[in-house]
This record gives sequence, structure tokens and C-alpha cells, in this order.
Amino acid sequence: MSSILDMRTPSFPAWCPMLAPLQSPLHHYARLLRRATLSQIEDHLAPALPRDLLQKPSRGKHSRERSFPLARTFWCWVWQILQGNTSCREVLRQFQALLSLLEEPPINEDSSAYCQARAAVPQALLQRAFLASTLSAQKLAPEQTLLQGRPIKFVDGSTLRLEDTPANRESFPPSGNQFGRPGFPTLKLLALFDLASGSVVAQSTGSLKVAETRLLMDLGQHLQPGDVLGGDRAYGLYVILQWVGSLGADVVARLNARSRRVDFRKAVKKLGPRDGLFEWRKPSQPSKLLTPEQWVQVPETMVVRIIHLRVQRPGFRTRELTVVTTLLDPELYPAKEILTVYLKRWRLEMCLDDLKTTLGMEKLKCRTPELVGKELLLFLTAHNLLRWLMAQAAQAAEVELERISFTGTLDAFRQWSVAMSQVHGRGKRAKQKRMWGDFLRTLAADLVPERPGRQEPRAVKKKSKYPRLTKPRDQYEERWSRNKRRRVQRAKRHSLN
Repeated sequence: MSSILDMRTPSFPAWCPMLAPLQSPLHHYARLLRRATLSQIEDHLAPALPRDLLQKPSRGKHSRERSFPLARTFWCWVWQILQGNTSCREVLRQFQALLSLLEEPPINEDSSAYCQARAAVPQALLQRAFLASTLSAQKLAPEQTLLQGRPIKFVDGSTLRLEDTPANRESFPPSGNQFGRPGFPTLKLLALFDLASGSVVAQSTGSLKVAETRLLMDLGQHLQPGDVLGGDRAYGLYVILQWVGSLGADVVARLNARSRRVDFRKAVKKLGPRDGLFEWRKPSQPSKLLTPEQWVQVPETMVVRIIHLRVQRPGFRTRELTVVTTLLDPELYPAKEILTVYLKRWRLEMCLDDLKTTLGMEKLKCRTPELVGKELLLFLTAHNLLRWLMAQAAQAAEVELERISFTGTLDAFRQWSVAMSQVHGRGKRAKQKRMWGDFLRTLAADLVPERPGRQEPRAVKKKSKYPRLTKPRDQYEERWSRNKRRRVQRAKRHSLN
């Protein structure tokens, strides 16, 4: 009976008119929804993921025919993120608009079906998609020539605001230094970036009470022997250098001046001007990052290399930079290359800005910690997929990957996807292939200008005309209007007279 009801391969063609009314319209809706999800974005992004990743499961969730099957739910979620983290309602409205255009029966006005379908997507599947997107972006990235061509990864942390729900507040409480003012639950994110492609390799999350260095310990499996880990002054510590070294990797980080003072006259060996080897002793206080058993096994001394640089540019203030590293050989790792690698750290910090500002990851909208983790993986996957497109454009036009705009790639991809979805008739594939080549050439032609010394201040220019909310909503007293304040003042003056 199932073969008879399958109208694509009917066993008895003469029965099709009689059996067609028995067929569920969900197959038809699924085909329609394919045209609704950002004009078939899966046709252009799916090659970066395994073919069997989004196959329909034989049992369990997403195994039944629904309006939002597994693959469609995944790509609808990606579409939301590419639209600046738009609402679930907009996905549903797009589907409804398409049904109205084709004069099809309407569906339920509520977006709960799509939201439930998102919640049913397995976390393991999203993790696989994220790792696959990372590998795809890395394969197309140019080869790294700095530091003997070793893989270079940078680590950086940030915070994300969550919806104010009891579940989120319990798992990610606000900071304790807010002086009793109401705040949103805040998630701390630590991301590991690949320097060559700009993609996110791994991520670790926690509350504001968890230190970034503690989150770094959770990423040990993603640091392979031979890697070079870069970071800011939070990672230029004795315990971090020892821990990364035990994994067979090296560190390039800014020196934490509060914990270590540098006097190049006391260097064990001078390697050049303001470049020398120093012997560090194990701190007297045990590190909270390690257990007492692990702390005992940490060596009492270690040799590190410290490089000091004075950056002087016309029109800018002189800046001093002190970098500590475990790359001790000056012949294999010249000081200039080490400093060049560290100065690229800001480029990967701007990748977090791409995620939070361009894609809208600054605030995650899911209302439970479980869904927050899934939403975060979708954001990182979408980011890596765009990096994959940027790598394609850089490879095709032989331009520097760093100079291709992330925002420009997102804007162009939106418009080209819509245009390619309008191609029909004979020669459809050939025309879409030609348009895709034009898309990649457009990305390579619209390069970001080289701006050495450009400053990216961490400050907000826009101000709000409304006062800050300093109490819970149910306790907040609305400020009197101007006319009411004037009436009260006149009444006071009249009573005094």
C-alpha cells in the first residue's frame, strides 16, 4: 500500500486519480517550503556539510512527515541567522505568503510547530554540522607560512545576553557586581579560531563566575601537537604555558605585567635587542585551574622567551608591547614573525564582532539552557559557512582572504540567492553556475581597504533618551510626564502662597 500511495513511483498509474486525495499534503508543503528558505540556500551551502547529515531518521523525532522535517528545520534556522537573527514568526510568515501566492490552503497561524521542530533537532547533529563547516573552511584557506607553517589558533572570550527566564537565570546568573540592579542572564563564551580561515574551531561556555582560563581547559582536545596558541595577557601565565606545552603545542601571548616583571639585564640568554630567554619559577600559590595532584606535577622552573616592541607610527602614540612565548629558537622563529602573528590577534577578535553585530549573536533568543546551546552552535556554523564562501572567492580570484568583507559576503549571498531562485526553464543549471561565478568575482572585487593602525574603540556612541531600568518591571514607577510635573509644581507653589 505504501508503494501505491507514493505518487512519484506508482504501482498502478490508473489508480492515481482515486488515490491522490489520500496522500498527505505535507509532501507538497515540504516542496513549497524549500522555495521559502532564503531561496534554496541549502543548494549553495549544503556542499560544506556531509551528505548524510540531515537524512530523515527512521524512528524517533523528525521521523514522521511534517511541515518542518529535519533538513528543512535546519536550513530554516540557518536562514534566520543569516537574516540577522530574525524571529521564528518570520519563517512561518514566509511559508504562509508562499502558500497564499500559490492559492494553497493556509496553515496554522501559530509558530509553535516550527519552534518544536527546532527543539527536537539533536545537539549531536548540530555539533557534527559545526565541525564539518570548520573543516570545509580550513580546506579552502591559504597555506600558513608564518612560524614554519605550523597551525596557528587564537583564543578569545566574550559574553552573550540571554532571555530573562528562570531556567536561563539559574544556569547563567547575572554578574554579582551589578549592585542589586536587575540584569539579564549572561553566558560567557570562549572561542578558538583558526588564523588561516578565520573559522571557529571549538567553543566552551559557562557563567560569569567561570574564568576564561578555566574554559580553555575544556578545549584541550582541540589543541593538537604542533599547534601554536595565541591569546591576550590572560593567557601569558606560568600555568597556561606549562599546560599547553604538555599538549605538545606552543603559546604566543601578551605578558601579564601584574604577575611578572621583566628586566632584560637578567635574561638567561640574549637573542637580540629586547629579545631574550628567561627562567621563570613556579608560583608559590597553587593555581585554582589544577587539582593538588596536578599542581605537584608542574615543573618548578621553565624557560620562556620574552620580546619587547615599541610600535611607532606617524600620527599615533608610541605603544609598547611585551610578548611571552615558548618558541625559543630564534633561527626557526624570528622575533619579527612572532610579533606579526600576535598582531593578527585583533583580526580574529573582529570575528567575534562579525558574530555578535553582523549576525546578531549579541543576544540569544532561546528560553532554556539546552536550546541556548543549540542556538549557539547554529550561529557558529553559519559563521563558518560564510567563511567557506569567502575562502572560495579568495581562491578563485587569488586575493588575500583577510581582505574579503564578511558583511559584504552576507549581503551579496542574500541577493544572489534570491536572484538564482528565479531562474527557470532550459539551461537553468548552466545559468545558475554562471551567476555563482559572478557572485564569487563580486566578493573578490569588493575588498576591504588596508587600514594599518586603524582603531576599533570598545565604546558606544548612541545614547538612549530613556533612563536605565534600575528595578524589576513590576516594581518600577513610571516617570511623570512633563505636564504632570508642571501641575504638581504649580500646586506646591499655590499651597505655599
